[in-house]
Amino acid sequence: MTATSPAPPKPFVLCADDYALSPGVSSAIRDLIDRDRLSATSCMTLTPFWRDHATWLTPYADKADLGLHVTLTDHPPLGGMPRTAPGGRLPPLNTLMRLALTRQLDAAEIDAEVNRQIDAFESALGRTPAFIDGHQHVHQLPIVRSAVIRAIETRLKGSPTYLRLCHDEITKISTRGIAIPKTILISILSGGLRKLARRHTIVTNRGFRGVYDFSDRIPFGTLMDRFVEDLPDTRVGTGLIMCHPGIPDEALRAVDPVVDQRRVEYDWLGGHGLPALLAKRNLRLSKLMA
Repeated sequence: MTATSPAPPKPFVLCADDYALSPGVSSAIRDLIDRDRLSATSCMTLTPFWRDHATWLTPYADKADLGLHVTLTDHPPLGGMPRTAPGGRLPPLNTLMRLALTRQLDAAEIDAEVNRQIDAFESALGRTPAFIDGHQHVHQLPIVRSAVIRAIETRLKGSPTYLRLCHDEITKISTRGIAIPKTILISILSGGLRKLARRHTIVTNRGFRGVYDFSDRIPFGTLMDRFVEDLPDTRVGTGLIMCHPGIPDEALRAVDPVVDQRRVEYDWLGGHGLPALLAKRNLRLSKLMA
């Protein structure tokens, strides 16, 4: 009787969002990448911290997927946007969504700002983004998604840049039972971007997890256990889970409402919980195209 070999661990991308949002967020993400507790991070290149914090990532450029977190809300843009950011500050998410969904966003301004944020990424790291996604998932919105696709198809053409999709199957979202309405809305909004990605044969992740209400109502370890359930088979693609680790500081408190829960995520990801979960579920962290 021949013993069967154990199945190899299933890979997935574990991506920390908001790199360069604040010193504490960047420090936490860098530490987790260094200890193999993350396989990707999304970078906010319009913040005042980006240029300095980008140098912290240089040693890890081949260890993790370093991507661009296109940011079009709540921060000063990198260049003039008189229609979108008339006071020198990008609008809140609700306003941006309304303008995008009613096709009132200025496409030229969005194109220019997306390209400025790519410029800032490449200038600081000396390489193209491994992927593009959006802060608060804005890359999925009408007009914005077209700008992102144009950037990938023109200036990034020939590079291995992939696109993060926020789509997951409704049945899987319902079975997980975590932030169901919010997760379904985000997934539905991905429809137009999915079609564009297929049309232009742009590589994407398969399955997206990590959405919750940023409360401590459910222990973070329990959330992660549910997020990794039923990840896609590698024959159809690689799943992606987003997270938001960080060390709270005054810079973070000044710009973002999610503060204390970032520490909870950082402590769990950096502790015994993640290795135990990977072993229990026979999983491993991976870059998307490793």
